[in-house]
Order: sequence, then C-alpha cells, then structure tokens
Amino acid sequence: MSKIAFIGLGNMGGPMAANLVKKGHTVVGFDLSDSALKALASAGGQTANSALEATKEADVVISMLPSGKHVAELYSEEFISQLKSNTLIIDSSTIDAVTARSVAELACSKGCKMIDAPVSGGTNGAKAGTLTFIVGGKQEDYEKARPILKCMGQNIFYAGNSGAGQVAKICNNMLLAIHMIGTSEAINLGTRHGLDAKVLSEIMQKSSGKNWSLEVYNPYPGVMENAPASKEYSGGFAVDLMTKDLGLAAEAGLESKTSTPLGNAALNLYRMWSEAGNGKIDFSSIIQFLNKEL
Repeated sequence: MSKIAFIGLGNMGGPMAANLVKKGHTVVGFDLSDSALKALASAGGQTANSALEATKEADVVISMLPSGKHVAELYSEEFISQLKSNTLIIDSSTIDAVTARSVAELACSKGCKMIDAPVSGGTNGAKAGTLTFIVGGKQEDYEKARPILKCMGQNIFYAGNSGAGQVAKICNNMLLAIHMIGTSEAINLGTRHGLDAKVLSEIMQKSSGKNWSLEVYNPYPGVMENAPASKEYSGGFAVDLMTKDLGLAAEAGLESKTSTPLGNAALNLYRMWSEAGNGKIDFSSIIQFLNKEL
C-alpha cells in the first residue's frame, strides 16, 4: 500500500480521500477548512498543517483544487523540489490544459511523474467510489496511477498526453450543460401546456430525446426523489462550477479556433443565473431561469 498525500478535501476530495483510506492506503490530507480535516480524521486518515507537511515521505500526491491558479500555486518549483524522486502526482482538479501541461513539465524536470486526472460523477460518485477518471500524461505514468484511481473510481480512461484529460473533461461538461438546458427547456414547455413532468420525462426517455439529464438527474422537482431538484437544488454540482467549466471550454475553443456556439450560449445562460445569486445551488436549477414568464 502507498503513502498518499491528499491536498484539497472539499465536497469531492474529502470522499475520495476517505475511499483511499478504506482501501488500506495511508492518507495524509491538508485543507484550509478545519471541518474538512476533521472529516478525514474521522474516516481514519491523518491530517497535516500544510500541503508540504502532508507530502513528507509520500509516494503519491493527489490534488483536488478549485482552479488552474490554485494548481499552479501549489505545484511551484520550490514545492516539487521537496518531493521524493519519482513521486507520482495526480491532479484531479478541472483546469485549463495549458496549466496542466506546464505543471507536468515542471514536475518531470524535477524527477517526478505527473498526470492530469479530472473526474466525472459528482459528489455522489465521489462518496460511492464510482467516479470516472479521464487521464492525460505519459502512458507509463497512467499505468502506475491506475491502481490508485481504481480505489476511487469505476471507469478510467486514458485520453492522451498531458492536458488531454482536461480537454476531454471540459468537452464532456460542455455537452452536459447543453443537454441539461435542452432537457429543462423541453420539460418547461411541456408543463406550461399542462403535461405532467414525470410522464413527459418517461416519454422522452423512451424516445429520441433520451439523455443523462432525463435518466439520472432530472431538473424538475419531484420527478426523481434523489436528484438535487427534489432537494431544493442543494448538493450536486454548483452553478458556479459549471460556469467555470464552460469558461474553460470557451477558452479552449478560442485557442484552437473551434466554433462552439451552443457551448457559448450555455455559458451565457449559466453566467446570468450565477450573477442573479444562484451560484451555489445545483446546475440543474437552470430550469428555474427558463421558467420565467416572457
């Protein structure tokens, strides 16, 4: 078993770290939140007073941070230089591919191995250990990381070289936002014409409109008991996080001169919904934005 340092113990990182503990690994975590540290300790993990302290003698360093800025600040030349030679670094944050590539290049120059491994599956997947990991980096580093990732996830994909995991993740989340908005539009239109939301959802699930938002994450309250929509849009994947990921997709589109009109439209809608004070609730709440009277 490995000694693992886990940096970032929030809604995703905390359960991921706890699953590593359950699988028998020694996990030392660091987070700025005292409650996050206490949660890891209660799950059987150890805690540290700093990120650097957490990495002492670690074989593997895993990070789950809010943005590319935080990842670049953590993986400074000074920080990486104090890690053991051949330390495997797994960054599971969702960030821009440019930052992912630059920190991986720095890590490699200092004798470490690094992959970008953003995740899909949300907080429920993190708790259940059923996340999907999308990996970018060297093939041999991916193979080395795979047993660790299997402790936290169910589906693991190798997307290509450094940064490829991030590109694949933002493509997925752009599509997720688009079909969530489309699903919300359709249900809203149907219910405005007197249809029952649950019946309409069942019809579309068995028809050509079938998609993940309909099947797993229905945005209409009461259709699915365990969906955030039935819990006043609490938990789940926040509007602000979706807005961030759509912004990354827009940046990637500009970088590669790729047209993403639906992705840009989704970004504008989620940005307006966030600016209206809804940034912390689940992204499926976009149906409330669409429900406004014309």
